[in-house]
Amino acid sequence: MSVNSLKNHRRRRLLQATGAAAAACGLGAFPFAAPAASESGGKLRIGTIGSGRIGATLGGLWAKAGHEVMFSSLDLEHDKKLAASVGPNARAGTSREAAAFADVLLLAVPYRAVPQVGKDLADVIKGKIVIDASNPIIARDGEIATWAREKGAGIASAELLPGARIVRAFNAIGYARLPQIAEGKGERVGMPIAGDDAKAIEVASRLIREVGLEPVVVGPLAMGKYLMPGTPLSGERSPEQIRKIVPTLS
Repeated sequence: MSVNSLKNHRRRRLLQATGAAAAACGLGAFPFAAPAASESGGKLRIGTIGSGRIGATLGGLWAKAGHEVMFSSLDLEHDKKLAASVGPNARAGTSREAAAFADVLLLAVPYRAVPQVGKDLADVIKGKIVIDASNPIIARDGEIATWAREKGAGIASAELLPGARIVRAFNAIGYARLPQIAEGKGERVGMPIAGDDAKAIEVASRLIREVGLEPVVVGPLAMGKYLMPGTPLSGERSPEQIRKIVPTLS
């Protein structure tokens, strides 16, 4: 056998062995697994931390749009039933499994739970895009809500979830309206959002449009203090109305 033939033979054996190892690990044929969905195109893997009213509603709408969604909460059996009702694009898991699975996370828990989420998932949420839909409600969440409101909800969430690429959104419109808005009936409704990471804002904006809303970037994450009930940006407004309000905020 010539030198070149021997090299080619060895290369074929190496490729075959590598492909077999990849298949054994569940990664598919060589060259290993396909890359994860691009943050700016293609279908995304979305994990919900919290599967209550807002988590279940948005997760269901995104699954309907073709994304893969994993629901998680403190009640795995509830999440399994929810996933089954949503359809083949949905599944259920623990919060850690959802965070590891996801390209994008939706944080939709009572604000008093956010510190524990940050501690439990610190190693898996670092670098992840997190759409923060959790509102600090003093009557419900106590001291942590008071602190978050004084600091500003966006900045507070960033401190509690270090390393996450946070976009504050879905804080101003009730969950019950979202399916109706997604049907595209009536005038365009704006969704104010705030964040410091341009790529995260781009991805969040795409997901917002896919549920029938028009994202309106109101500023950096510090502006997240206005993205909660009881502020001038709360409630259902047109994109133009939101843009007119923003310059009046200090």
